[in-house]
Amino acid sequence: MLLVALTGGIGSGKSLAGEFLESLGAVVVDSDQLARDVVERGEPAFDEIVERFGDAVIRDGQLDRPKLGEIIFSDPDARRDLEAITHPRIKAAFEQIVSEAKPDAVIVNQIPLLVETAGMKRFEYIISISAPIELRRERCIARGMKGYEFDKRASAQASDEERALVSDAVIVNDGDADQLLRAVEELWEGTLLPRARAEK
Repeated sequence: MLLVALTGGIGSGKSLAGEFLESLGAVVVDSDQLARDVVERGEPAFDEIVERFGDAVIRDGQLDRPKLGEIIFSDPDARRDLEAITHPRIKAAFEQIVSEAKPDAVIVNQIPLLVETAGMKRFEYIISISAPIELRRERCIARGMKGYEFDKRASAQASDEERALVSDAVIVNDGDADQLLRAVEELWEGTLLPRARAEK
């Protein structure tokens, strides 16, 4: 088994890289999806978030994620409080998936805030997807995000340079999807599969 972290800033293309890895046979776990799951209504984290942030973050009986995002990306203390509520539960959910995987699996945790949460030690191999900041901005705006929303979120994340320092492999995603796929396939066949088999 090989535990891999896949990280990258907003708009870098890490989600597409994750899809490619899954199509190649990896068990891909999206930390953002786990984060959504642990804050569903009825989960303990939901009640703790409402207690901390108030009814302003509730809409139609569910967590208003855009509103909560506005708050935490404007207030570092609020972001730390939210992370204290959600991160232990996200970690536990990931560990449950790992415990159920095959012994020779390549398990890829798609985790945007790897550097920011100092989670590097939990993984045996780290992949970073990078792209020029303006290209990342263009991609996010094309998907409907406002420019100022991108700027706020990007500024709250580690830089590509900071991610590169902790990474075993850096894929520069400044071309099209086929170029990214070729880079992912090369890494899969040349490094990830051999290492997972060696770990058996």
